[in-house]
Amino acid sequence: MSTTTSPTLPPVVAPRAVAPLIERDARIALIDVRTPAEFESAHIPGSYNVPLDRLRDHREELSARLAGPAVLVCRSGARARQAEALLREIDLPAVHVLDGGLASWEQAGLPVTRGQQRWSMERQVRGIAGGLVLTGVLGSAIAWPPLKWLAAGVGGGLLYSALTDTCGMAAVLARLPWNRAATCDVGTTLAGMSDGPGNPDRSKELAAAHAS
Repeated sequence: MSTTTSPTLPPVVAPRAVAPLIERDARIALIDVRTPAEFESAHIPGSYNVPLDRLRDHREELSARLAGPAVLVCRSGARARQAEALLREIDLPAVHVLDGGLASWEQAGLPVTRGQQRWSMERQVRGIAGGLVLTGVLGSAIAWPPLKWLAAGVGGGLLYSALTDTCGMAAVLARLPWNRAATCDVGTTLAGMSDGPGNPDRSKELAAAHAS
């Protein structure tokens, strides 16, 4: 396990800063904490999928597998910050967050491995929250006035989410079948990390991404 923060990486690292480092140093592990379905849709080449809702159960094992700093990745950065807090609880200091997440990485024009496309968790939350608010407002006007409290409840939940930088709806959605459609064996993923600089799967994916 790493015992000091990486001297080459700040706590929040920009995509353009980390991209050349992961090419030169295989000890830097990119840990993607999104759902398996999101990871399958698009991910940074050479990254490892350890979903946020399973991280607590596997963080000790992850700590033991790391050969160097870990850079945490999600769609926008919010879930990566939650993952950082979980890892700090076990005194794992060499943990960094990718600034702006995968969205920022893509905006920078950096390579991405793509698969079957699915909605991101943030998009699912926006869609369901918007649908519930619309149902509450229209339903209260047309059918049953107390439905207005549904819209109020969703609004309050979104405000709480913003204030605490958490999202209860996302935590629930992550457990639904369509977000677990892709296979994600965390044990196998972490075992692959222990291969270190010689990890053939990571090397192959990085080479393929930069060749395309």
